[in-house]
Amino acid sequence: MANKAQTPHRLQTRAIHAGERKRHGVGVPVTSDIVRSSTFTFSSSEEIKRWAEGESTAYIYTRYGNPTLAVAEKKIAALEGAEAAVVTSSGMAAISNALLSVLKNGDELISSAQVYGGTYRLMRDVFPRFGITVRHVDTTLEGIEGLVTAWTKCLYIETPTNPTLRVVDLRKAIGFAKKHRLASIVDNTFATPMLQNPLALGCDMVVHSVTKGLAGHSDLVGGVAAGSHKYIAPVREMIIYLGGCMDPEGAFLLVRGIKTLGVRVERQCENALRVARFLEKHAKVERVHYPGLQSHADHALAKKQMRGFGSMLAFDLKGGLPAARRFCDRVKLFLLAASLGGVESLVLLPIYSSHYHMSKQELERASVKPGTVRISVGLEDGADLIEDLQQALQ
Repeated sequence: MANKAQTPHRLQTRAIHAGERKRHGVGVPVTSDIVRSSTFTFSSSEEIKRWAEGESTAYIYTRYGNPTLAVAEKKIAALEGAEAAVVTSSGMAAISNALLSVLKNGDELISSAQVYGGTYRLMRDVFPRFGITVRHVDTTLEGIEGLVTAWTKCLYIETPTNPTLRVVDLRKAIGFAKKHRLASIVDNTFATPMLQNPLALGCDMVVHSVTKGLAGHSDLVGGVAAGSHKYIAPVREMIIYLGGCMDPEGAFLLVRGIKTLGVRVERQCENALRVARFLEKHAKVERVHYPGLQSHADHALAKKQMRGFGSMLAFDLKGGLPAARRFCDRVKLFLLAASLGGVESLVLLPIYSSHYHMSKQELERASVKPGTVRISVGLEDGADLIEDLQQALQ
């Protein structure tokens, strides 16, 4: 009979307890400390010599590590099933440092064509300066074998995608990466660890903008990369060299937010499906992008690959940009704001935010239309959300 004490805790329990110090005893604080110190002392020159030689894991300076950051890192690693994690100052810091940890001048990267606009512009506008070539593949991965060269070193996938919620077959993508000995990185922001765990399928690293669902309260900016020690140690080294470490107070807020991740995601998934079904039936809506709908091209894959369909959706209005702008100007309960994953429901026009400064051809490849509206569904009562959508679409 299995020893129950050795059974790994389930995800929501890990979200609350993983990474925390032992909290049994008299007068022990329940919450983690905010260690705001930028620097840490040593007992002797011999101790700092041991640190310099890699024989000590003592804290020296918060850019290298910090006790509050460590709690957040251990908690996320536990949720993702990773050996290690490193938190960063933003989601883009996590993405850029993860990619730069496996790429150098002359290397090539294969990326899904549909990714967050900031990621796309990093690859389009910045990486060429470093001598890094980026090749894009559709979310179906059709033709991906033809993109591989002797210089290809990494596969980068975002799933579900921002903003039209296409789903990439992770087993197929990771199998391809292993076949060609490529480092594989998956942006898991939209799904969160509650809905999918790419590392369990053999992915090398996952990245998140923790600003979104992991923190969940629209009050911090941060990122994380998680994976094996083999992959995360170089990412941490890049962060030390380039900057971009997380602030301890931000890490404290992240730890606090993660503790309610499971219950938030569950409620958001329920609300999002209700909103998607309402929009799908509305006469002014041309198309709804939500993998929880049977009409979505990747519904069957999402049902197989994920444990829920998430809090994000998008829809195209028949009246194009004028209709989309009118809708955004009329919402009352929904807030017109960037970002996602918080307790408040938000609406946004991708062409004015995540996908600005992109050509018509690039927008078409990303399936973003002038009349596309992205919705981040929060924790409000679902009936109130539907009522606001009804009045805004009149």
